[in-house]
Amino acid sequence: MSLSKSRARQFKTVLIGDSGVGKTSIRRQYMGQSFSSSHIATLGVDFAQKNVMHEEDSVRLIIWDLAGQHTYESVRKLYYQGCHSIIFVYSVLDRLSFQHSAGWFLEIKKYMKNLPPIAILGNKLDLRTPETDKEGVPVEEGDTFAKRFSEKLKVPVTFHETSALTGENVDEVFDALITQMFKANPV
Repeated sequence: MSLSKSRARQFKTVLIGDSGVGKTSIRRQYMGQSFSSSHIATLGVDFAQKNVMHEEDSVRLIIWDLAGQHTYESVRKLYYQGCHSIIFVYSVLDRLSFQHSAGWFLEIKKYMKNLPPIAILGNKLDLRTPETDKEGVPVEEGDTFAKRFSEKLKVPVTFHETSALTGENVDEVFDALITQMFKANPV
């Protein structure tokens, strides 16, 4: 790669979803940090930055990890501004966290005029068993939801099931989003 052809880009993404679904753990896994099995709720917002290469372009990805509790909505609305992508996370073990997706998407639609590319993640894949799957969210249901959401709102949506513990599909999600952000934000 020639340095003269390389461009530096900066993109902001926000992680949203109910408290306890693994947003912070996904961010930590992507950043190469160790997994923590103890849950400490994010208060307000936390963020991290990671520099990556995408084809011949240098990318600084700024990841905003927004608190999932309803009481933080008034704070969250400020952090949607200027974001280039959104990652909605639910737990494959927790049907309620999946059902709350409608509320989350109403919230972002309320605060953003145009929706950016979106990733929908069913997290905690490593904990899925035949027993937990009975009350959880099957992969087909998450995939169907993502496709319908994309068609209805005319926005690029990628769907993956992930494991913040093992890292399964975490890098792939961010790679797919970066590709979508380049398409949505040409130079």
